[in-house]
Formats: sequence, C-alpha cells, structure tokens
Amino acid sequence: MTVIGIGADGWDGLGPAAREALRTAEVVIGGRRHLGLLPPECHGERVPWPSPLRPAVPGLFATYTGRRISVLASGDPMFFGIGRTLAELLGAERLRVLPHPSSVSLACARLGWALEETEVVSLVGRPLATLNRELYAGRRLLVLSAGADTPAEVAGALAERGFGPSRMRVLEQLGSVWERCVEGTAEEWPHPPGDPLNVIAVDCAPADGTRPLSLAPGLPDTAYDHDGQLTKRHVRAATLAALAPAPGELLWDVGGGSGSIAVEWMRAHRTCRAVSVERDPVRAERIGRNAAALGVPGLTVVTGAAPDALAQLPTPDAVFIGGGLTVPGVLEACWAALPPGGRIVANTVTLESEALLADRHRRHGGDLVRLAVSHATPVGAFTGWRQAMPVTQWSATKPLDSPGPGAYAADPTGSAEAAQAAQAVQGETR
Repeated sequence: MTVIGIGADGWDGLGPAAREALRTAEVVIGGRRHLGLLPPECHGERVPWPSPLRPAVPGLFATYTGRRISVLASGDPMFFGIGRTLAELLGAERLRVLPHPSSVSLACARLGWALEETEVVSLVGRPLATLNRELYAGRRLLVLSAGADTPAEVAGALAERGFGPSRMRVLEQLGSVWERCVEGTAEEWPHPPGDPLNVIAVDCAPADGTRPLSLAPGLPDTAYDHDGQLTKRHVRAATLAALAPAPGELLWDVGGGSGSIAVEWMRAHRTCRAVSVERDPVRAERIGRNAAALGVPGLTVVTGAAPDALAQLPTPDAVFIGGGLTVPGVLEACWAALPPGGRIVANTVTLESEALLADRHRRHGGDLVRLAVSHATPVGAFTGWRQAMPVTQWSATKPLDSPGPGAYAADPTGSAEAAQAAQAVQGETR
C-alpha cells in the first residue's frame, strides 16, 4: 500500500508519484477532510477512517486484501502520523511512504526558526497537561493543535503556569491560499476560535517570580501535593540515580504515595513510562494530579494492593518499592517480574523492613546503603543540624542468567532467615 502525505494545498501540492498512486488506487483510505481534497479523476472507493481507529486497522485492511490501496495522511505520515501506526500493526515492509512537508517544517519556514532547535508538542489526542514539562525561559515550542479551541486552552495553561508573557502565534491552513497568522500574548490572548487546522508557536517567557522546575531528579518537595507520604528530595535524587531511567523503559512504582518517583522517572525522557500502584484511593487520585501538574499525564495509576495488583501489569524494566515491604509476597513478586538485567530499588525507614532488605542483599547482592540527610535549623540564636529519619536502600540488578519474568523464587513468601530476622526485630521493638 502507498501512504501519501497531503497538505492543506490538497491535490495541487502533490508530486507526480503521489498523484499516480491515487489515480490508480482501487481503494483510498483517509480522513473525511483528506478524501474531500481529491479530484473526480481518482476513481477508487473512498473509505473514511473508523473510530476508534487503532483497534480497527487490521480488520479494515484485511477487508481490502489483494486490492491496490492508497492511504492519505496529514503532511509527513511518519511524524506524529498514521504511518507509525500502520508500520507497527501491518509491518513497515508493506508500506511505500510518500511524505509531504509537515506542518512543523512549514511553520519553522514561516517563523525563521531552526527546526532542530524547536521542541514539538502534540496535543492531538493528548492531555493539555503534556505542555507543562516543556515550559522554560527562552524555549521555542510548536504545538500541534487538536482543533479551533486549542490556542485559547494553551494560552490559559501558559498563564496558569506562570508563563503569561509568552508570545503566541497561531498559523492556520499552512501551505494553502487561506493561510494566515494571528498573534498575542498568552495572558491577554484576544482571538476567538479560528480555523481548526492550526499550529501554535510559543516563545516561552516566564512572569516575574516564576521559577521553572529542573529536569534533573530531586524536585523540591513543595512541587508535590502530598499527605506526608513522599520520598523526600535528596533521597529521591539518590533513588532515581539507582533506578537509572533510560528512554522507552517502564517503571513499576509500588506503594506510590504521592507518585514522586514515578513522576521524575517519566520526566527523565519523554518516552519513559511508569505504573504507580497505590492501595489508598485518595492517594491514587493525588498521584494523577501530581503527574498532570508536572507534565507527565501519561503516568498510569493502579488503585490496589501489591502483590495482587501487580499480576496483570506489563513487564517492567525497573521496580521501585516505597511501601509494603513487609506484606508477604511483595518483594518476591517484584523480583520475579523483572527480566534479566532489570533493576530493583527498595527504600525503608523501619527495622522490620530493613531485616528483609538485608536478607535480599545476602541472597541477590547489589548495594545496601543507608541514606541520612540533615538540615541546618535555628537553635536559639545559633544554628544546628536536625537529622531526618535515615533511609535504608537496597538496589540490585537481576543477573543476565536469571529466570525471566514470572519465575518465582522457590519460597514465594520469602526465606526462613528473613522471616526469623523480621520477627526478632519486631520482638525487640515492642
């Protein structure tokens, strides 16, 4: 099949190869707007995309097996377009892709912006909160709009996040005879909804007093809404360093609390993914709010108790356990779920859980460390140190010759030595 990029200039903007593919196609699949751009000389059956699209793709193309198919897409089909979906579901070897200049390329050409220095944020089918992690002084953003109302929504979001002075330009119908540009500042956006086919250019400018958050791990504790269940800033930075997020990897955050570890894992790279498991519904809802506020609304929150809530989750690349270590089976389930080479990090402040981590360190190796942080505080007219509760942290990498995900240890409830150690500590602390 041939996947053809088409712009707002329609048939006139297509090259000879694209025109020939459309003229000879027996079936043309695309959005209704795209299909409406074709002239009568394209005689193939015109099929609009079904909704929801992705689940219907395999069956749709199976229906037309053996016929010449052309697919219409906006601009470059492989840039936030249908081309990626088709390659994933049908196989890249089946596709012949004929791209058109994307709206991003056209916008940068109009603005005089260097394409490689411009950050692109798509709000097509994505939450507005996706924008939050991209707001930094002097940054240039191109926002792929979801429709006519998106510019006003973006303006409101910028003002709410302290970037009201940012200059906004909305470029409509790029490449067509109806192309136009309107502009203003986010805090005083004056324009009513315009054409739904638009791209939003933002020159990010913070208001006085706005301090954007760092992309490095260890955000201020005040960045999170929490009830006290929060991995504190300095321990959080050390924990993220031990977890070592890499592009495209998936984290399980078990005992999510406020979601800080999962949030900062996802902030490490836009392709990082995370699932936060939290048994308390109020905290689970709070995790979602924190994720949106900090620009990672794609964080998945599972309300339930481990280990049962872990059973149907996709295989993780790394696991963080911030709570529930003494619940039977939690440590075992998390270790078993990891693939060879996967990482695990567990933090605790209690002696009971520390005994379990000491046993795991004996059995699996890794690093067992104690993290202690002190803060300078007033002592009368002087200054002294106030120490926070020390945190014991076990981190390990699953050996490459270990059983794969789903292979439990011989004793799924933990070793006898660990149980005895935990009981002994409990007896001493009563």
